[in-house]
Amino acid sequence: MKLAAIDIGTNSIHMIIVEAIAQRNFDVIEREKEMVKLGSGVFATHRLSDRAFETGLEVIQRYVQLAEQVGVDEVITAATSAIREAQNGEAFLSQVVRRTGLAPKIISGREEARLIFLAVRNSIAFEDETAVVFDIGGGSTEAVIGDRRDVLFSDSLQLGVLRLLDMFEGKGSVGREGRHVLEAHIEFVAQQTIDQIRSIGFDRVIGTSGTIRTLGEAAYLEAGGKSLQSVNAETVRLKDIKRLTDDLLDTKLVNRAKFEGISDKRADAIHLGGILLVKLLDMVGVNEITLCDASLREGMILDYLERHSQAVPSFPDQINLRYRKAAQLAKKYESDWLKNEHIAEIALQLFDQTQVLHNYSEFERDLLKFSALLHDVGQFISYQKHHKNSRYIINRANPRGFTDEEILLISTLTRYHCKAAPTKKHKRFKKLSKPHRQIIQTLSGLLRVAVSLDKTKNQRVQSVSCQISEHILEIGVLGTGNLDLEIWAAQRDRQVLAKALNREVDIQYFGPSPAA
Repeated sequence: MKLAAIDIGTNSIHMIIVEAIAQRNFDVIEREKEMVKLGSGVFATHRLSDRAFETGLEVIQRYVQLAEQVGVDEVITAATSAIREAQNGEAFLSQVVRRTGLAPKIISGREEARLIFLAVRNSIAFEDETAVVFDIGGGSTEAVIGDRRDVLFSDSLQLGVLRLLDMFEGKGSVGREGRHVLEAHIEFVAQQTIDQIRSIGFDRVIGTSGTIRTLGEAAYLEAGGKSLQSVNAETVRLKDIKRLTDDLLDTKLVNRAKFEGISDKRADAIHLGGILLVKLLDMVGVNEITLCDASLREGMILDYLERHSQAVPSFPDQINLRYRKAAQLAKKYESDWLKNEHIAEIALQLFDQTQVLHNYSEFERDLLKFSALLHDVGQFISYQKHHKNSRYIINRANPRGFTDEEILLISTLTRYHCKAAPTKKHKRFKKLSKPHRQIIQTLSGLLRVAVSLDKTKNQRVQSVSCQISEHILEIGVLGTGNLDLEIWAAQRDRQVLAKALNREVDIQYFGPSPAA
């Protein structure tokens, strides 16, 4: 099933087209965004301007034509703050109906907040955390608090970058006095909501929407960070956002777009977005924010899939987002998920029992686990170079819930799960930092042994038992049936691990599994 979601926002009109896989799983086929700025002037005049009215209609018509060409089964539409408050908002939607046949739904601020939270929860791995989500739009800011199961509280604040821009005639410098007035206004509007959030309690703050992502990425780059493949799940320090905001306030409109990561179309109001974001983060009392690149339109898709679950195929529902996305990727590329779960279990046993040697923590343990789960997806393209194909697929898929660093390391581990050992002769390996190279050498050594211990693909090896001495790592293998091929293969592929741990590695049959 193909679905399109059109988000008629105050600042931008977005569309995504997806291929639905299951209730909380889909692949994005197309993304479109046009900064129409429907809300420009609306909060001063209470009307959509003639330019915004006509441009908005043209963009939506073009989106519908594209959706039809792609062959979507359903187009979902929603309109937010500018349409809610403009006196001619209903007239605009009537024209949308007349020109396209769509009937967009004007959603409330609280419904917008709920849908945004659905999207964030499907893009950021919450684990057992409670998270606050802020979405700064053109006309409103949505504030939600919840966990991976429930929304605990939500509110929509009449604070958006275009609404704030209407407080300042012209687009020049806000000035010190104007900044104080603006901060006092934000505090007055948001205080009750922030008090409620703080009383509930939370573990982290996540920010979505174009304004927050732009500020986050620009602050990250200005602080010396490298260009990001995806901002999703990346963390930015509040002090860096404060520094960027101060610099933007000291910069004239014509020069704001010279900051890396800030476009011409955001230059008029991005400094106000910075003041708003900094104030909100100060009020909730945090020092950093996690960025998320999913928002309302993804939430609209997820909501539709939940309400029409009978229309999409069944898919195992993993509670953990990262497991779910890895399973989705494995299914798409026809990998044997159950076999790979078994390999991951053996790899993690090796990791845990050799921790005294490598001293790695939960971060590296997760890297090993997911590289084991996805190590052979490249066989979908060809078996001969499947290790390199796996790296390519994981990098290109960019699965949700993982940072750029995690995707880089997981994809590199899959590349080195067999055949050539990691070496500086390989250009991509050489470009890694020294700590990352060490991680790859150690974890790929563990992964190679785990993969080899399922050489016959019969999951005969049930567990391993490691004994460590000054010069030798002895790996005892427990299982059922004849394990000669598994032990032979693991002995053959032990050298990467031996070099990484600075030990001889000896792999021997230890006995039958206790469950045998």
